[in-house]
Amino acid sequence: MLDLTLLPAYLAAVAVITVAPGPDAAYIVAVALERGPRAGLVSATGMALGMVVHVTAAALGLAVLLRSTPAALVLVELAGGLYLGRLAVTTIRSAREVPDAAPRTPPEHQVLRRAVLTNLLNPKTVLFFAAFLPRFTSPGHGPLWLQLLILGLIFLVMGLLWDSTIGLCAGRLGQGLVRGRRTAVTVNTIAGVTFAALAAFLLQEAATTAMA
Repeated sequence: MLDLTLLPAYLAAVAVITVAPGPDAAYIVAVALERGPRAGLVSATGMALGMVVHVTAAALGLAVLLRSTPAALVLVELAGGLYLGRLAVTTIRSAREVPDAAPRTPPEHQVLRRAVLTNLLNPKTVLFFAAFLPRFTSPGHGPLWLQLLILGLIFLVMGLLWDSTIGLCAGRLGQGLVRGRRTAVTVNTIAGVTFAALAAFLLQEAATTAMA
């Protein structure tokens, strides 16, 4: 099990990291502003499902493999950047088609799938876990993989609670703003620009990794 003497420091560190703005939070806010609080919650759930994979990978040591194989990391970052870039283009294009009535909500499975992919295609998460989680493990408190897994699940739960909160708040704000075609177009355009910025971030990271 865990070393309970390290747990308060770990919870404090996770709280700070969780509330700090990042790509996942920016994605959730963009989706919630565009499509409402329910979509924000679904996106937060999708991010959490992606985190399950990252937590498992960190616990099993796959992070070490990615870190020691720069080509694999570059490919994942490129895939993530291109995916978000495509999402940015489709979102901005759809802004021109917003009707005067309330915007059409896409199927929840589509929102969920996009969130999972967005999280999975950011390999920095699993690399962060590989560097961060071992600092809060201790010999003599059970298998290392089990300690890493428990720490990762704590991180996941705290992240899900925070992401759900910002998804709900952003979604309600978006509902309050979308009262006409012009405002709806603006909200959708902001969402598209956010996706484009996230795509540029991942592509820049891929270029930096490739040149390292």
